[in-house]
Amino acid sequence: MSNSILYSSPESLPPSALVRMGMTRFVFGLAIATLFLMALGSATRVMNAGLSCPDWPLCYGELVPRQQMNLQVFLEWFHRLVATTIGVGAIALCAVAWWFRRDLPTWTPWAASFALFLVIFQGILGGLTVTELLRFDIVTAHLGTGLLFFGTLLAIGASLVAYKGVGTVGKLRWVGVSAAVLVYAQSILGGLVSSQWALHQCLGTSTLCTVMNSHLAGVVPPTIAVLTLVMLAWRTPALSFALRRLANGAALLLILQITLGVATFRLRLQVEPLTVAHQAIGAALLGTLIGFAALALRDHAVLAHQPPILSDETLVILE
Repeated sequence: MSNSILYSSPESLPPSALVRMGMTRFVFGLAIATLFLMALGSATRVMNAGLSCPDWPLCYGELVPRQQMNLQVFLEWFHRLVATTIGVGAIALCAVAWWFRRDLPTWTPWAASFALFLVIFQGILGGLTVTELLRFDIVTAHLGTGLLFFGTLLAIGASLVAYKGVGTVGKLRWVGVSAAVLVYAQSILGGLVSSQWALHQCLGTSTLCTVMNSHLAGVVPPTIAVLTLVMLAWRTPALSFALRRLANGAALLLILQITLGVATFRLRLQVEPLTVAHQAIGAALLGTLIGFAALALRDHAVLAHQPPILSDETLVILE
């Protein structure tokens, strides 16, 4: 089978495999919703809608503020609605993981519990962003926690999905982990830039240029890490199809992300869709690298379960 991601008809699977498949689909669905939520949060910020609902958790004291509703209020209200839905999904994920813990790997309930903790912490930070009037450190922590929750979901999904490794990944797995860490750090720097409007401040009043330049210089390490990952993936013989496809996807996302970054810088963040796309593609790149790292670690684990290869001399001694 050329594809290392395995598929089977549900009728032929045992109950434990069905539970694992359902859990995998649930986790990936929640991760896609989280990516949409982060893009929506970016749109809320660039449209200056972060304080359109002056109170929290309600909006103008109502679940649905009909009288005050406009585009900015809708963005902030809808962002809260999607966040609440994902929070309910995280609760359900944790409950299902513990209920079916005998049919899942032992680490799954604990990982789901960690994801739920991140959602609760994220909700607290979301409330503080309003009550503290978009204080930059809280806004940046809000972004960082959201990315961590997104990455946790993808790591759980990649660790549960039916995957048949070939054991050829070698040290490439650590390159994937390093690239993911560097992209996450660069995303946090981007959060500091956006939460303080550092680009406008630097170009307009020559303040916060250190913050902006840190983000610009910070592009180099993750770019080198991702390019190294891609080149080593191309040079690794018999690499699994899934890992090779993820590496190629990371390369395409990196090119798109750099292109969007240059465009947003030259246009001074005046085109809101470009800014939103820049942050969304960055999150997608991070997710791709986390998926690669999780599958690469599973691929390497194949070697531990393979029987030792006996040489001709060993066979003679045994005979």
